[in-house]
Amino acid sequence: MDLLTAEFFQRALIGGALIAVTAPLMGLFLVLRRLAMIGDTLSHVSIAGVALGFLLGVYPIAVGLLFAIIAAFGIEKLRRTYRTYAELSIAIIMSGGIALASIFFTLGISYNLNVNSYLFGSIYTLNSVDLLVIAIVTVVVLAIVLLHRKELFLLSFDEDAAAVNGLPVRYFNILISILTALVISAAIKIVGALLVSALLTVPAACSLALSRSFRQAIAIVVIIGEAAVLAGLWIAGIWNLAPGGTVVLLLIAILVLSLTVRRRLTRV
Repeated sequence: MDLLTAEFFQRALIGGALIAVTAPLMGLFLVLRRLAMIGDTLSHVSIAGVALGFLLGVYPIAVGLLFAIIAAFGIEKLRRTYRTYAELSIAIIMSGGIALASIFFTLGISYNLNVNSYLFGSIYTLNSVDLLVIAIVTVVVLAIVLLHRKELFLLSFDEDAAAVNGLPVRYFNILISILTALVISAAIKIVGALLVSALLTVPAACSLALSRSFRQAIAIVVIIGEAAVLAGLWIAGIWNLAPGGTVVLLLIAILVLSLTVRRRLTRV
């Protein structure tokens, strides 16, 4: 119980609970649109921005967010250019992000230790500014998703049908990419850039295995995200484990359980 009274752990729980809503939710839209790897791409680009932020002495998450938003526009531009080979956009932007990060790393060796916390996550070091950023991102993402839930539903399942019905597909594609960039930039200090993709995709995989409707999928993906993050933080705190890695392994365990349950239900 002493752990729950610790201020750093309370901040970790708050930050984790907030990001556990938005990351799995955006991940569900990405998985349905077959863009699951966009999380890895934007997280690598965000790390380049974080590294530049340390180099310039600017708030790292803000610079990482700026880089991720620029990358989101770049991905959409390349997706339109290479319509038949849309996955090229993800590979190209990811390569550019890794290249920039490596250059910024070599320009400022002294801040590499700080950047490591963004690579692997450092949720126990969240401060008031970090929590404020995460809270703002959560409010913005949830508000936009609720406002455009019908459009996002149609776009996620059939982009061509959405275009035929007069939906501004280009606008909503960019909107989803920007929202994803916001979530990833806010989440990298919690689970780390190398693991943030799991928080986007694994709850979505669990939800798709268990749900029978889109509404159920949304509810399940958020419940699984919250359960994994909060339980993972608790286990990591008690056993002195890496929080990000613990959360991801717990998510994978939930996925295995979900697939097992689905298999048994289909046999009934």
